[in-house]
Amino acid sequence: MEDRVFNLTDGLAHFDEKAPQKVAVYQTDKTLGAMWCLEPGQEVFLHAHPNADDVWVCLEGESGLYFAGDGQEIHIKKGMAVLAKVGQTHGMRNTGKDRFVFIGICGPVPVETIKL
Repeated sequence: MEDRVFNLTDGLAHFDEKAPQKVAVYQTDKTLGAMWCLEPGQEVFLHAHPNADDVWVCLEGESGLYFAGDGQEIHIKKGMAVLAKVGQTHGMRNTGKDRFVFIGICGPVPVETIKL
């Protein structure tokens, strides 16, 4: 069951004051999962996936700012999820004073990323 059950609160998160950290959780032939760990002020760059959906689920933090493209910004906090469908612009910034953690699930793989 090690390849089916993942403990997301048991030392998986990794932080660096210099840059947001992306930690691999799993990958199959169809999807992949990664944990993003952001210190205050850090952000995941604005981007799009021309071939994949990307779901982000917030696990920790109260002050995320989700960039949904076209100047749209949505405040995200623990317990919320957001979906970027194929080709939709997205990114995230930790606007709070505490750490911010979310899981991203993408598919299908391989996932193409276009930095905007």
